[in-house]
Amino acid sequence: MKRLFSAILAGALLLCQLPRARAAGVPGISAASAVLMDADTGRVLYEKDSRTRRLIASTTKLMTALVALESGHGLEEVVTIDRAWTGVEGSSIYLRPGEKITLESLLYGLLLRSGNDAALAVAGYCGGTVEKFVAQMNAKARELGMADTSFANPNGLDAEKHYSSAWDMALLARACLKNKELAKIAATRSITLGTRTFTNHNKLLWRYEGCVGLKTGYTEKAGRTLVSAARRDGVTLVCVTLNAPSDWSDHTALFDWGFTNYKAAPLACAGETVGRLPVFGGLCPVCPVETTENLVAALSPDERVEAVYELVKPVLSAPVSYGTRVGEIVYYVNGSELLRTPLAAGAGIPCDLTGPSGWLGGILDRIAGL
Repeated sequence: MKRLFSAILAGALLLCQLPRARAAGVPGISAASAVLMDADTGRVLYEKDSRTRRLIASTTKLMTALVALESGHGLEEVVTIDRAWTGVEGSSIYLRPGEKITLESLLYGLLLRSGNDAALAVAGYCGGTVEKFVAQMNAKARELGMADTSFANPNGLDAEKHYSSAWDMALLARACLKNKELAKIAATRSITLGTRTFTNHNKLLWRYEGCVGLKTGYTEKAGRTLVSAARRDGVTLVCVTLNAPSDWSDHTALFDWGFTNYKAAPLACAGETVGRLPVFGGLCPVCPVETTENLVAALSPDERVEAVYELVKPVLSAPVSYGTRVGEIVYYVNGSELLRTPLAAGAGIPCDLTGPSGWLGGILDRIAGL
């Protein structure tokens, strides 16, 4: 892909710039590791020892739920509980061997009540075996770029090869928020399904305005772990704390700081025409170029964003199909890449059959030469 900067593209594509700055007054927190991330862009706004591998306790269950929901199994499917999935230590929804329960109920029990038995049941059912499911969890972690993560089980009980980092768990949280069903479950305060009522352990859903989930965790060795998200005025922030004695206060302080210092700044609107490219051999000599998705970034008041356009080709060749990818916009903050979004052809451009490059034009030229 050829990189074309604004000077080359003058008159063809528009260079976009927005304000840029440094936020001050970062709060002190109790967590050993922490991250505050803009959920829309993946940009880290605050971090503390964010890459250190630590025990993550039941925040593990976010990956369990995500892999289960992407497994192709329907929420309405009925699961018959295997004896091997029951009687596990720690928090439980008290599954009974031979009991029949929907996958939906298991997922609510997993994320709201933090049932370790629900985690085993979800894994065993959706993966065929718990071991195969854990392998899928690790594959998903690699797909998400979670370089400092290893899963040994689906429930988060302490194990030598079970760990992650605050940074990685923020990446996982972003993926979870993009999964509509998982986001819905994680944001539920309380629900009754069948004979069970599940109440969410995440107190921020009641205590913090705009909180939309996600998951708590605790073991004696891991300490208190928490992955949460909050949305205000178009900005969605993800917060992760590991080994945090005062996790509720940490998240409240970091969210308050983030929403005070960063505001929503639209970068792109899906279907917006940002320029035109010449078309060789087409009925129309130019093709509009459009953005393909809505993009919003959390920016401080004087932050400056630069948009650079990278095109596959500076000139298109007919025929051009609507929606054909023609390049991408790369956004930079402080000279560092923020994110990329595809550019696509905003119209279909057929060949000009009567022109010099068209088959009919070639025939007419030959006739004229007789």
